[in-house]
Amino acid sequence: MAKKAARAPLDYLNMPAMKAWLAGVFVFLYTPLMILILFSFNDSKANVVWKGFTLKWYFKAFENTQLREALFNSLLIAGVCTVISVVLGALMAFVFWRFKFPFKGPLESGMNLPIVVPEICFGVAVYLFFARIGFPNDLPYPFNLTQIILAHVTFAFPFVAIVVRARLESFNPELEAAALDLGASRYQAFRDVIIPHMKPGLIAGGLLAFTLSLDDFVITFFASGPGTITFPVMVYSMVRFSVTPEVNAASTIIILITVLATVLALRAQSATTKES
Repeated sequence: MAKKAARAPLDYLNMPAMKAWLAGVFVFLYTPLMILILFSFNDSKANVVWKGFTLKWYFKAFENTQLREALFNSLLIAGVCTVISVVLGALMAFVFWRFKFPFKGPLESGMNLPIVVPEICFGVAVYLFFARIGFPNDLPYPFNLTQIILAHVTFAFPFVAIVVRARLESFNPELEAAALDLGASRYQAFRDVIIPHMKPGLIAGGLLAFTLSLDDFVITFFASGPGTITFPVMVYSMVRFSVTPEVNAASTIIILITVLATVLALRAQSATTKES
């Protein structure tokens, strides 16, 4: 009797049970977001009964001066954090990939500590550190955001370093050797050969750093000074009283910003991959 051919790994995706399981997972993950977005258009102040379609909660959200200020602060912090984290993470990944030096293993493992340490512990540590060194919390705007930016960079750049380091593992050293043989300097080989290979990792790491910084609450709560508020902290303060459609509208705005950033990053990454 002929034996039944073994199913290829990817063939399991065609099994009805696997399709049903994946559908259930997607429903579980995205149904709460869909409900939040739907009720941001609800013409009722209560989030229980649908009364009709309206855009007034979005107008109220944009008319809220504190909410606009918090959103701008979050975008500014996330943007600066992304730039610094990409530079630090890329340099860190390159150093650990290229060079050999004493205690390289422990240092590389220690770089990942901000990723594995619970956020609440990291937030308390950041608070105690800034309090211990006497970091000024009465600086004028936008320098009063420095404390939050430094805290966000600390936990964001390891993510960039891990992604870029994984990308560098696929680099062919012969390409750099060929560039050097053709007369390029070390800097030119790094700029024109290695960095283009790193670009997909830089984009993916930058996206991670941006989204992590944009929606962080716990560490921001401990690192923010008096009079400094970010979008997640503002939304939390609004939710403490009641979950109104205005909160839903504000949350929908941040979701759309994150989705837009993801789409743009994926397109840029795809274009970079095709070029390389």
